[in-house]
Amino acid sequence: MKPLRERNQATIGVITLVVLCLAATGAFFSKELLGNGESYSAHFTESAGLTSGNEVHAAGVKVGEVTDVSLDGNRVLVDFTVDGVRLGRQTTASIRIKTLLGEKYLQVTPRGSGELDPAKTIPTSKTTAPFDIPEAVTELTRTAGRIDTDRLAKSFRVMSKTLEGGTPEMGKALKGLSRLSKTVASRDEKLAKLLDNAGGVSKIAKERNEEVRTLIADGNLLLTELQRRKDAIDSLLRGTRELSTQVRGMIAENSKQLRPALQELDKLTGMLQRNQDTLRDSIKALAPYIRGFTNTTGSGQWYDGYLCGWVPPPISAGPVQTAPKKCEVPVPEEHNSPGGGS
Repeated sequence: MKPLRERNQATIGVITLVVLCLAATGAFFSKELLGNGESYSAHFTESAGLTSGNEVHAAGVKVGEVTDVSLDGNRVLVDFTVDGVRLGRQTTASIRIKTLLGEKYLQVTPRGSGELDPAKTIPTSKTTAPFDIPEAVTELTRTAGRIDTDRLAKSFRVMSKTLEGGTPEMGKALKGLSRLSKTVASRDEKLAKLLDNAGGVSKIAKERNEEVRTLIADGNLLLTELQRRKDAIDSLLRGTRELSTQVRGMIAENSKQLRPALQELDKLTGMLQRNQDTLRDSIKALAPYIRGFTNTTGSGQWYDGYLCGWVPPPISAGPVQTAPKKCEVPVPEEHNSPGGGS
């Protein structure tokens, strides 16, 4: 096998980058490459806020997602995918509320024997839509607003008089019913105001329905994008770990060739360290000479120096004495004042 250091390093680097890019791309589009399961469709009487991208659940577990919601005549056609779950011929589907903000999901209940034909649409007789509270309150407001409470109370009084000759229990019951009608009539204005307020609340909720739906859809898109980025980062980390494992294996395979080179490199660094120590000691030893030379040439156009050995040796003959002191090298001071001598 040809050692790695003898191969073209640029080619190896390009191949490694291409492999990493292909791995990251495959992980990012793994969902599209592997597919989303079997496709089915169902008819509903209304969409109830269900949109493309909502989850599909079976027995409380996510098994797919809604791919499209469109109008099919006087019905709503919902296309969805299911992965890993067998759907029988009597399978039912229903739109459920997932969160308090109104997010929906599609619930499928596998029933019956055999396999559900993906080409056949689940009919409306086997699908249900959720109960919408704002619409129900609005309808209640309309119905209650059409009730004539005065005529209702009058009807109760007439019925009470008609049955007055009956049993005492019946009479008491009818009197109680009459008092109830009077109470309802006396609270007519307050009930009407309450129903009007309820109608206003339901109207506001209906007007903000699209905004809330858009907010939820944008939140779903953000969470989906975050999940995709997470998957891509996970795939990149897995590829990095695999590359690290391969590099360690490559180093282990080429350890015999790398060990001598590392040993020589260690020797070289040791020699450089010794040379550095020698240079440091030389510079340190040169410091006194530099100071002395600086003192010698620090008097402008004059040179300060000390000449030793140019005079005859000491002579002592009675009163005649020469060079009474020995020739000693003077110790340079920290700060020398300029003096005579050349």
